[in-house]
Amino acid sequence: MWTSPALRQHRVNMKKGVLVMKQEDRQKLFDTAKQWVLEAGEKIRTAIDEPLRIDTKSNSNDLVTHMDQETERFFTEKIRREFPGHSILSEEGFGDNLDSDKGVIWIIDPIDGTMNFVHQKRNFAISIGIYQDGIGEIGLIYNVMDDVLYAAQRGEGAYRNEKKLPQLKRELPLEEAIIILNNFWTCPNHKIEETKIQSLVKKVRGTRSYGSAALELAYVAEGIADCYLTMKLAPWDIAGGMVLVNEVGGLTTRADGSPINILEQNTLLSCNTDIQQKLVEEYIELK
Repeated sequence: MWTSPALRQHRVNMKKGVLVMKQEDRQKLFDTAKQWVLEAGEKIRTAIDEPLRIDTKSNSNDLVTHMDQETERFFTEKIRREFPGHSILSEEGFGDNLDSDKGVIWIIDPIDGTMNFVHQKRNFAISIGIYQDGIGEIGLIYNVMDDVLYAAQRGEGAYRNEKKLPQLKRELPLEEAIIILNNFWTCPNHKIEETKIQSLVKKVRGTRSYGSAALELAYVAEGIADCYLTMKLAPWDIAGGMVLVNEVGGLTTRADGSPINILEQNTLLSCNTDIQQKLVEEYIELK
């Protein structure tokens, strides 16, 4: 039976009982990062109705505000003061230039879903993933305006606020699945064969798109969506959510089933392993 390379590596790690970070060290990191995330969220909520300074980055749809920058600076200053030996990979330029995943790396998106932040003032999140030697140890995704914190430590499950999330459904027909997918990928494009994606859209129960990769991964972990498929995400978009999904028995890979490189842009497929196999074998054809 077909098994993705990422799943094979995941099973090898589980059999080896990989323990990259001591539990007491991870707990200290988790408690500290959680406190900072909640504090940053409170700052954003307090300032939500203040005038925004908005700029563009790579294109007119790639927005950045002074709140993105101030929030990232808030985290980087605290990390460098409290954990000077750790590295930082972040969206707005206050982190480090990294070419290796060795050591402890904080991967930060200060406001994931900036367009939602600007236009809706909701449906955005703070996302932090803490990795050691390439393995996700901690994931935090904070839905700021709804005051909902998704949190996970490796090997200890995932939580929505104080409620532990159940393991993902193991056997789910595609006809009953809700898939998070931007409609762009059903149109002619240079990334993925759109006719197969159109067939997938007709097959599943429904599709959704929320405009925040971090929240979309959190929704997969929570089980209110069954799969997330997209063709281009940065490390800070996915680092926290990957830990969450892994802790509820899901798997996050590139769209072709190969392992994610946490330092690079990636295509992304996040779901339970049964759905992943069906999608990779029958519906995903990269160009």
